Amino acid sequence: MKTIFLMRHAKSSWKKKDLSDLERPLNKRGEKDASRMGKLLAKQDLHPGRIVSSAAIRASLTAEIVAKKLDYKDEIDYLPSLYQAESDTILAIFRSMPDDIDTALVLSHNPGIEMLIQIISDKVESFPTGAIARLEFDVQRWEDIQNAESGKMTELWRPKDLK
Repeated sequence: MKTIFLMRHAKSSWKKKDLSDLERPLNKRGEKDASRMGKLLAKQDLHPGRIVSSAAIRASLTAEIVAKKLDYKDEIDYLPSLYQAESDTILAIFRSMPDDIDTALVLSHNPGIEMLIQIISDKVESFPTGAIARLEFDVQRWEDIQNAESGKMTELWRPKDLK
């Protein structure tokens, strides 16, 4: 069994209008939500063997806050390809994971995340900033994930549900 915690970056700031979309940081709510979601994973002892994040600032900051709450000591992999990635690109990232890791946290953006969740769960789910879905694939090797339909969503946590 391989497990992905698929997370949408936390809420970003729009204060500085001169920043590009890639450069937008988190706002205060985003920082709090990222911390809250990291604590949720830690409290449930859900520690990923690898963290992979979009290279966008809001995603990388979210990853760093969550990693700190999880006491994650390894390097976070920042992938430019996760920025505005479609569901197929996100699945390709899953397939590229090393097989000695059974659980990973992947941080990306909408609409790709919502589309992937919809394909996996066969439902339209609201996936707000900071949300995390637990996806399970009944495979021994990551490369054996055929398509999104081969997975199942077993949990969906939204920051507003934890308040």
